[in-house]
Amino acid sequence: MEANGIASIGECMIELSGQAGPNWRMGFAGDTFNTLWALHALSPGRPATFVSAFGDDPFSRDQIDFFARNGIGIGNSPVIAGARPGLYAITLTGAERAFTYWRSDAAARQLASDPAALAKSLENQALVYFSGITLAILDEAARKALLAAVATARAAGSLVAFDPNYRPRLWPGRETAQAAILEALAIADIALPTFPDEQMLFGDETSQATAERLGPLVAEVVVKNGEQPALIGVGGRSETVDAVHVATPVDTTGAGDSFNGGYLAARLAGDAPADAVRRAHRVAAAVVQVRGALAPFETLRAAFDG
Repeated sequence: MEANGIASIGECMIELSGQAGPNWRMGFAGDTFNTLWALHALSPGRPATFVSAFGDDPFSRDQIDFFARNGIGIGNSPVIAGARPGLYAITLTGAERAFTYWRSDAAARQLASDPAALAKSLENQALVYFSGITLAILDEAARKALLAAVATARAAGSLVAFDPNYRPRLWPGRETAQAAILEALAIADIALPTFPDEQMLFGDETSQATAERLGPLVAEVVVKNGEQPALIGVGGRSETVDAVHVATPVDTTGAGDSFNGGYLAARLAGDAPADAVRRAHRVAAAVVQVRGALAPFETLRAAFDG
């Protein structure tokens, strides 16, 4: 069977956003799901799978139904009796967001509880994507099971993309995060780090320093840096591509995740890295002009196509 699908591994939570007085809007989002959402919108004809673990409560059922309505499957992800999804709320100051989380017992923490099912979900995928947050919600044994499954998929021909996406509060310590992220980078073909995260975790002084540190580990590196230019590092050469300035952003939630989705969709379509970054910048600029992490498919496609 031809490897044509796209799979993203991680946690999708209940999202509360758009707070106005006592009223909140409920949706579903999470870093690796946000990336898959954009990838799916921009990769017509490729089956999309979100690989995680789910509960059997009404919110989990609604979440799986939401995926299905939008053409996204869950593969062989386990559904665990008595479990439930994590929850987060977005509060905004202007367009800048802050997050409050309730996720310590989320079902997704058991996404590697059945290694055979996990491996099955990653079969016949053109692309497998995961993040440092995926690693952070797992215990050590589960992280090793996840990395083994991803390495097996890569050996079978899948392209592997990884965003370190460092969130200190999710890790027991900085050294644990460093070690786990370096293990993940060792099995990745594409790295999509964000400079402030790398500066915090590894002490990099510039985006160029990040690219040079990761270059020996990963063949293709794109260092994101908000509204600053993105830096591409491939084969020992580097190139910067300016971001798209948005004068009055509405909500910056999911911008980096959507950049990743746009970049990976463009690379799967055959674009060169610099052209893929340009398309990804346009996608991210469109996302910050809507509320919540998930922009409508039509919005993403219009930005991607320019």
